[in-house]
Amino acid sequence: MIERVKNAMVGAGASWVLWLMLALSIISIAIMLERAWVYWSLRDDIATLMRDLGKLLRAGDLEGARKRLESSPSAEAAVVVAGIVESDLGVDAAEEAMAGASAMQRLRLERRLAFLGTLGNNAPFIGLLGTVIGIVGAFEELGKAHAPVAGQAAAAATQLAPQAVMTNIAEALVATAVGLLVAIPAVAAYNFFQRVVKETLANTEALSHVLLAHLKAVGGVPLAAATKTETRPTSKRAPKAEASEDEEGAN
Repeated sequence: MIERVKNAMVGAGASWVLWLMLALSIISIAIMLERAWVYWSLRDDIATLMRDLGKLLRAGDLEGARKRLESSPSAEAAVVVAGIVESDLGVDAAEEAMAGASAMQRLRLERRLAFLGTLGNNAPFIGLLGTVIGIVGAFEELGKAHAPVAGQAAAAATQLAPQAVMTNIAEALVATAVGLLVAIPAVAAYNFFQRVVKETLANTEALSHVLLAHLKAVGGVPLAAATKTETRPTSKRAPKAEASEDEEGAN
């Protein structure tokens, strides 16, 4: 069994490992460029957006706040818009809507990052597999050189053995180097993109609290709706009070 596995490894060589690493590196570069474009397209000045949102909410302009958020391409704004849409149902409904929208945005931001993390962790092991195959091939050539062969064939095998051994060792070292070259950029990109995702989610939470603070301050309904609700009962009670005073005077 071991002899069969060894013959299969030596026969295949480590070249297929190099082709595999090349294909994986092309895929990882494509993912890096795609993710970088997505994050770049979602960028916005969150500090300015938060100030504008706070001013509009304090002025009771909920529709203006919604339009300001919809004009922003950021993921943070999309989450808070979901809360504004459900704000007429109360604070809890707005908070749940923003939690659901935040989860969806997180899935969008973390898409394909798992491939980069997996490649960064396993590319060195794939290169190590190529190294092992190359070393096995080198020992195989050494074994052939020391095999009992008579005459000129023995002399020729002895001369060619060192060259074959060095070729296999060089192939093994190249596989290890390629594995590291593929893994290092993948790990660096994965860590950078994860940091971008964490910052985006932190900004989302901060922006969400601005809306929740406004809703809690006005009793869970938008300020404009709260003002209308408080004004209507006052106008209806005044005639009733005057009518009751007139009845008492008549009695």
